[in-house]
Amino acid sequence: MEFFAIALLWQESTSVIARIWAYLTQSFTFGRITVSISSVLLGAIAFRVTMLLARYLSSFIEGRLARRQHIDAGLRYTICRLIRYFVITIGTLVAVKQAFAVDLTSIAVIFTALSVGIGFGLQYLAADIASGFILLFERPIRVGDRITIGDDEGDVESINLRTTIVSTNDRIAIIVPNSKLVGQRVINWSYGDPRARIAIQIGVADDSDIDLVTKTLIAAADGVEYVLEDPPPRVQFMKFGDYSLDFRLLVWTRQPRRHVQIRSDINYRIFRLFKEHEIKIPYPTQEFLFRGGPVPPELEPALRGDDDGPRMRD
Repeated sequence: MEFFAIALLWQESTSVIARIWAYLTQSFTFGRITVSISSVLLGAIAFRVTMLLARYLSSFIEGRLARRQHIDAGLRYTICRLIRYFVITIGTLVAVKQAFAVDLTSIAVIFTALSVGIGFGLQYLAADIASGFILLFERPIRVGDRITIGDDEGDVESINLRTTIVSTNDRIAIIVPNSKLVGQRVINWSYGDPRARIAIQIGVADDSDIDLVTKTLIAAADGVEYVLEDPPPRVQFMKFGDYSLDFRLLVWTRQPRRHVQIRSDINYRIFRLFKEHEIKIPYPTQEFLFRGGPVPPELEPALRGDDDGPRMRD
């Protein structure tokens, strides 16, 4: 008796499962696209597996490449990103094919239509994405580089499909569209030669001893942290200004991201040494010429030369 009850229960369970499976596999056709609940679920599972596989494979390859010291961090980042995008693209195509039972020709037609729509309505988004691939392949800017774009300066943290994350010294994340990095003027302090030259402009009074000015500027750069001894600091006499003699101090460093601090340290030393050697930094002066009429009382001290304001002559 119990055997028949168990058999009956098993038969009913099998029947319920069959009805559920028949419902899940029931197909619905929309034009050339055939879809069912089960195919959508399988497509979603395939997409999720694709994302996990892309993440795992990218991390695995990055770990393997990190052991090779001759491959820089920027190149490792580019390789891992491209592999991740490739896996996601293939996995997405497989998931779409599984979910909607369409052939690759139909998918190509869909992407062609989407590209036309993007070209007209989302052209800025398309430009950012295309610029992202240019940055990854051409690599004018790499992860870890120190860049200046407009008034902002910082280290490149990541190059994504549409945007690039730049971290400033204040630990503020700046999100820059990739098209700006490709289409605008960008200063890359870390590109090519690891050394960078820093130029400091300075003007002195026109009656200054130029040899003393040169020696003082060289002394100001001597021993400053992060300033290289080879090549040594140099001083250039740039021009005769309207009210000054204009010089330029050139120093080299292997820490270009510290150029603001290096410039500040040298300026401090220039100020102290100029004061010690009595080298004057000129400032523009003005003369006012009054033709007739009374002089305003508030301008009489300046006219007599009793204060440090602008000099006037009658």
